[in-house]
Order: sequence, then structure tokens, then C-alpha cells
Amino acid sequence: MKYLCNKKKRNLHFKNKIFMNLKKVLSLLMLCTSIICTAKNESKEVEKKGSAIITIFSDVHSGFGHVNHDRGFDLDRAYIGYKYKLPHDVEIKAVMDFGHFKEIKEYQRIGFIKNAMVTWKHKNLTLNGGLISTTQFKKQEDFWGKRYVMKSFQDEYKFGSSADLGFSAEYKINDIISADVIIANGEGYKKLQIDEGMQYGAGVTVSPVKGLMLRGYASYNEAAKSIKEKAETPELIKGTTNVAFMAGYKNKLLSFAAEYNLMKNTKFTDQNDKSGVSVYSTINLSKNINIYGRWDYLTSKDSWDISSDGMNGMAGIEFKLGKYIKLSPNFRIWSPKSQDTKNSYYAYINASFNL
Repeated sequence: MKYLCNKKKRNLHFKNKIFMNLKKVLSLLMLCTSIICTAKNESKEVEKKGSAIITIFSDVHSGFGHVNHDRGFDLDRAYIGYKYKLPHDVEIKAVMDFGHFKEIKEYQRIGFIKNAMVTWKHKNLTLNGGLISTTQFKKQEDFWGKRYVMKSFQDEYKFGSSADLGFSAEYKINDIISADVIIANGEGYKKLQIDEGMQYGAGVTVSPVKGLMLRGYASYNEAAKSIKEKAETPELIKGTTNVAFMAGYKNKLLSFAAEYNLMKNTKFTDQNDKSGVSVYSTINLSKNINIYGRWDYLTSKDSWDISSDGMNGMAGIEFKLGKYIKLSPNFRIWSPKSQDTKNSYYAYINASFNL
């Protein structure tokens, strides 16, 4: 009897021991799983904080007729940079721009710092400082959506620069109205001067209904004393004023926009005014295929810059090859205002890689 009791006790003790060991193993597995999950989550958080910026625009094109010699492959732009999110809604971004620069003819491509900026977003307020993206035509460019095919009107015809050294602020007043202001050097990111005046700009964007955007913008680039001192006719040196209006509508099937742009006293010269309109539209045939068209008209007051005046038209189709690549065959016509110059016709295949 005693032997049976002892045997039962030994069996019970053995079972308890197995149970305790099993419990320890399960606890250890749960701890390991918890550590792995935590590590993965932390890794994801770290990955989200920083990201590389790699954008490449290239094309192959050919002219026809009297511009048949203008053909070949081209690398229009290459942007390489990095952005990183810091605590308290702060983000830093640095981007290098490799592209054409007409004033330095010795090199096919030259690199510039396009952005070196700090951004702070809090609720409806956004502040940017440093070498920042300008606000003059950013919304028009985003609405056009095909920068790799052609720049937006003001950028294409040198009404302003896409980046500059300065400070900007944007405030979303409500779901309908937002306003923005900018103070910058006024010479763009390729000429970071500090002694030739400042540029002051302000814009208002209104979205009264879903998909509709109305935009008005004005800026003044003062002609500083240093510019007048260098000029042969200082009495003709005046500040440059830019005015732009844009209206656009967009839904899942199509987008359509029209804009008017005016630049008074181009290059600080009195009465050297330029103006123009741009109309563009996109029709989505599917998620990854769309067709588009654009028409620009540029003119100068009293034809002072008639060699640059004229009409620019294009039509094309865009293919989105996955998440990062876009391909767009398109046809273009340039019809100059001067009767002494023939129309020019081009066929392009533009490509974009954007990480």
C-alpha cells in the first residue's frame, strides 16, 4: 500500500515537472516572438523615417524637315537625394540636380544642389526654409503631371525658377481655401546671389467643389541698387512682376486645366513684358494608360522678343509600366510667330524613372 502511494506521488511529481518545463518553454517562445515582433515594428518605423530620392528623365527624339538634324538620345534630368523625418513633424531633404545649363557650354551636364531644406508641418500650417521648392508654379506642375515630358508653362519659358534660397509658408484655412507666401532671393537655385534684391510672392488656392481647383499668384522681384549700378541705362531698370491664374478640374476619367501667365519687366527691363496661355488635358483609358494634349501660346509686348514668341502644341499617350516607370510617345509642333521661321515638327519618346 505504501509502495502504491509513493508511486502515485512520483507520477504526480513527474507530471508537474513536465508541465512546469512545458510552461517555461512556452513562456520562452512567447518572449522570443514578442522580441521579434518588436524588432520588426521598430525596423519598419526606422525604414519609414528616411527614404532615397532618385528621379531620371530621358528621351529619344527626332525632328522632321529642316530640323531633321536634331535627333538622338537625351538625358534631360537626374535628381538624386534623400529625405528624413525627425520628431515633432520636422522633415529634412537634400537633392542634387544634374542637367543642362546653357551658360556653361564646356560641360554636357553639370550638378547643382536643387534642395537643401527643412520642412515643419503642424495641423494646417506648413513651413519651409533653406533651398526650397518655390510656390510660383508648383501646383500647376503637379496638376499637369507630366514634368518628364515637358515643364509647366512658367518653367518652360523662364518666367521663374522651380527652387530658390528662401522661406515659404502655407496655411489651409479650411477645406476650400488655402494661402501661401514666399520670400526668396529671386535668381533660382543655379545662381544663389545675396546682393541683388529679393522676390516676394503670395498665392491663393480655392477648391469650391471636389476636383475643381482655382489658383491665383503674384510676385515682385525688386531691382536692387547693385543691378542699376551695373546697367548702362539705369533709368530702364525696373522690378519684375509675375501674375498667374489657373483653373483646373480633375476626376477619375479626365483632367482639364487652363492658365494665364504675365511677366512684366523681364530681366528688370522696363516694358519688356511677356504673356501667354497654356491649356492641357488628360483622358484616362485605363489605370495605366492615358492620352493627353497640350497647347501653349507665348508672346512678347510689341514683339520685343519675337524670336521666342510662338505656339507650342503636343499630343501623346502615356504608359505606366509598374510603380516606378513611365513611357510616353508624343508628337510636337512649334509654330513661331516670326514669319521668317518655318514650323518645326518633332516625334519624342519620353521616359521617367521615379523611386
